[in-house]
Amino acid sequence: MGKIIAVTHQKGGVGKTTTAINLSACLAEIGQRVLAADMDPQGNLTSGLGQKAGGKSAYEALTGQAELASCIVSTRVKGLDLLPADIRLAGAEVELANMKSGREYMLKNMLGGISARYDFIFIDCPPSLGLLTVNALAAASRVLVPIQCEYFALEGVTSLMNTVSRVNRTINPTLDIEGVLLTMLDGRTNLSLQVVDQVKRRFKSKVYATAIPRNVRLGEAPSHGLPIHLYDGRSAGAEAYRALAKEVLARNQGR
Repeated sequence: MGKIIAVTHQKGGVGKTTTAINLSACLAEIGQRVLAADMDPQGNLTSGLGQKAGGKSAYEALTGQAELASCIVSTRVKGLDLLPADIRLAGAEVELANMKSGREYMLKNMLGGISARYDFIFIDCPPSLGLLTVNALAAASRVLVPIQCEYFALEGVTSLMNTVSRVNRTINPTLDIEGVLLTMLDGRTNLSLQVVDQVKRRFKSKVYATAIPRNVRLGEAPSHGLPIHLYDGRSAGAEAYRALAKEVLARNQGR
């Protein structure tokens, strides 16, 4: 059964979708079977992997209009599949809110039928703590939290951790932190180094040894619908996400 990891942070612009795209792709590159599930109505994970909006998507699956398996598509990366999303997914949150029971478990129930096909399933969550994120946390066994190496780095993290704890107590007792990922690191600045120290003091062994640097090529790759290792495999961003993929794989061996 695939390890289900929710990539989430309620603050936007922290590298959440960039991480979901590139960690998924780099794990597939080293032979893992991976599903990237887009649960953000912005659909940036979908477009970042070269998929256009308009076909069957997470919206149809969540609202019961289509089987989940029929909504999953292949990507340009061998071994990496995608559950696409677009703005229609915002409507699913409204429909879920109107359900009388079981609304938190819709995604978990759907993924249960296909998780055995994959080694890893990454869920890219919206930058909010609404029902789509709650569904992701109910379905996942672990949470990956990107934190940017900038001022106010820990802003919103307390609320997220409180939500994770609440979901653990009430909905998903297996939910825990998979890891904390430092992103947008500029090792030349004192600010970045101070944030690294602050995050490590708070989260200790949960912080990945790999940090993602500021890298222009990482910003360019999504506009071409490519993960970084296909867009520029020699860039600092590609090297970092390859290292992260190996670290994630090593942490999960034997679990």
